[in-house]
Amino acid sequence: MIIGIIDYGMGNLFSVEQALKKLECTVIVSDDPAVLLEAEGILLPGVGAFPDAMELLNDKGLSGFIQSLPEKNIPLLGICLGMQLLYEDSSEVKPTKGLGLLTGQIRRFEKGTYRIPHMGWNRLEFSHMPYWLEDVLSDTHVYFVHSFLAINTKQQEVLATASYGGLNVPGVVGTGLITGMQFHPEKSGDFGHYLLEQWISNVRRNLHV
Repeated sequence: MIIGIIDYGMGNLFSVEQALKKLECTVIVSDDPAVLLEAEGILLPGVGAFPDAMELLNDKGLSGFIQSLPEKNIPLLGICLGMQLLYEDSSEVKPTKGLGLLTGQIRRFEKGTYRIPHMGWNRLEFSHMPYWLEDVLSDTHVYFVHSFLAINTKQQEVLATASYGGLNVPGVVGTGLITGMQFHPEKSGDFGHYLLEQWISNVRRNLHV
């Protein structure tokens, strides 16, 4: 399995690259769309601020490449900030247009009785099974660290949520061959590694949804 990691300058690529290699993947790390097209699946990582990430993606010509992946029938996985970039826009720092592959906006957690950022282990509750996930484990806890979340989403595009501060926080999202995870699966214990393994194993399922 060949997996391409989009290297646009905002992401700790080492941990996810090592996790993929442990799953016996051949990993391509590049910011060149022509090189990334050699992969069977594409991973969009991300750590940092939404507007900085979009500026880099736009400047490198990667935004259009990512938006073209569905029509090329190439599966895409966005992780953490990479998931948030899949949405229409964000209010982080300043209003910024996103990739628009999923319906909804990225907004900061509203102040309340809970701590911001949302940091810690939370259980995922699946309302829809992703095309790539055959089953769930008994323990579905994953580790979150984020101050912004997806809101005004489509119900069918939110596959799993975590309960935090009375909110149902989108944890696994997607439509068709587009998938996003708000947490880092490679840093989320047994279930996080299982999810990454399942996505890799079933990345080429040709499911028309």
